[in-house]
Amino acid sequence: MKTKKKWWLAAALILLIILAAISIDTNGIPVLNYHQINNRDHNALTVSTEQFAAQMQYLEDAGYHTITAGELADALSGKTSLPDKPILITFDDGYRDNYKNAFPILQEHHMKAMVFLISDYVSTYPNYLTWGETLEMQEHGIEFGSHTLNHVELNKLSSTDEMLHQLKNSKEAIEWRLGTSVNFLAYPCGSYNDEVLAATQDAGYRAAFTVQYGVDVPGADLYSLNRIPVFGGNSHTLLRFKLRLRCPVLFATLGHWKKELTAAGHTSLANLVIIP
Repeated sequence: MKTKKKWWLAAALILLIILAAISIDTNGIPVLNYHQINNRDHNALTVSTEQFAAQMQYLEDAGYHTITAGELADALSGKTSLPDKPILITFDDGYRDNYKNAFPILQEHHMKAMVFLISDYVSTYPNYLTWGETLEMQEHGIEFGSHTLNHVELNKLSSTDEMLHQLKNSKEAIEWRLGTSVNFLAYPCGSYNDEVLAATQDAGYRAAFTVQYGVDVPGADLYSLNRIPVFGGNSHTLLRFKLRLRCPVLFATLGHWKKELTAAGHTSLANLVIIP
């Protein structure tokens, strides 16, 4: 009986995957989520410089047009239209290799991007950006948002005052250093709850990004925006990038099922769900 039940579950899983693939939403706006770009750190958060260059070349060749976070928010709110195949490129944490490696490639392709800074780390730790570097990047079309003061998971703080301290002080620090408004936030580790959403609005942010896999559609909640992670493993091939870009809704659905199967104790079935 147990074997028969597993076969039924496997058949149901395959059917759900097929249905998800058929129902992919092609109208959403993709937001790419990067961290480190270098050839040194072979970890889950790093894309090699060569792979990043290949990915940006692919976006250009495929006719994508980079947009700003403000343009995304305006479009999702129905205030403006966007060019064909719009895409927003974001980086979390503010690593120095964003300046040394990613920035020249973005300039070569005349692409915009948003970097979410851990404000206390800037000009403090050698692996992170300096304020001088951020100013230079800002002069050439790179925008900056907040990733809080020190990358604390906001939903784990014990009070709203602590949340607001992280949200407001990081925002004000970046605004003071760069001389421009900071209107966008990326939640550290993608962690948030209802209290965090309310505090983010109270702190004066216009929108905030999660690490939830998916695209963003008109009418979406601006304080829980989806992104497509370009990380999660040590192998970042161009094929893997294309699959993530073209099938975000499918892979988001697969990720949800994998978690649900694991939580229900169906580990063997969960292992069958492969997410590129």
